[in-house]
Amino acid sequence: MPKFLITGANRGLGLEFVRQYKEAGWDVVATTRGSSAELEALGVEVNKLEMSDLDAVERFGKRFDRLDLLIANAGTYGPREVRDAKAGRQWAETFVVNTIAPFLLAQSVLPAVKSARGKLIAVSTKMGSIADNNSGGFIACRSSKSALNSAWRSLAVDNPDVVCAVLHPGWVQTRMGGPSAPLEPEESIAGMRRVIDSLAPEQSGGFFAYDGAEVPW
Repeated sequence: MPKFLITGANRGLGLEFVRQYKEAGWDVVATTRGSSAELEALGVEVNKLEMSDLDAVERFGKRFDRLDLLIANAGTYGPREVRDAKAGRQWAETFVVNTIAPFLLAQSVLPAVKSARGKLIAVSTKMGSIADNNSGGFIACRSSKSALNSAWRSLAVDNPDVVCAVLHPGWVQTRMGGPSAPLEPEESIAGMRRVIDSLAPEQSGGFFAYDGAEVPW
């Protein structure tokens, strides 16, 4: 049975990832900052993990001997605007959660993923694309996701025997996306699963949307 680790699994995209992979017969390990009745009801392994605690992130990743898939999904928007020192500190915290912690977790599970010839996936956003940034705003989120994309690209270059990619889920009806978003979580996750399944070594380091389209950097 293939093993799957996902962070930020208690709601939205993360919870739907867990549902779909569980239904597909995967052994799912889910992390969350707190308890989750929904995850417990799905009968998967649930672990508390605070992504801002980098020591805990590193220790957690080292527990695996074999891992077929990591999806680094946990993230935060951070401050909407950065106009003072307080917001600047919140911006720095956003980088820890959105960029440094996912990369550190990927590094810590790397031996287990290599053992399984698995894949390292990070959920990013088109907002992190410099080439496609026409709206501005949300500096903390945008910049931390741009940095995540860059870090994941380096991860792919440094580890050519592992498939690594960042994915844009689309605008989805989650707490972050809001009710006006055109995509249901089920459609977004089903699409990203198809992309993950189809990723070949020559696509490692790429940035892809849920529908398989390449996203400009």
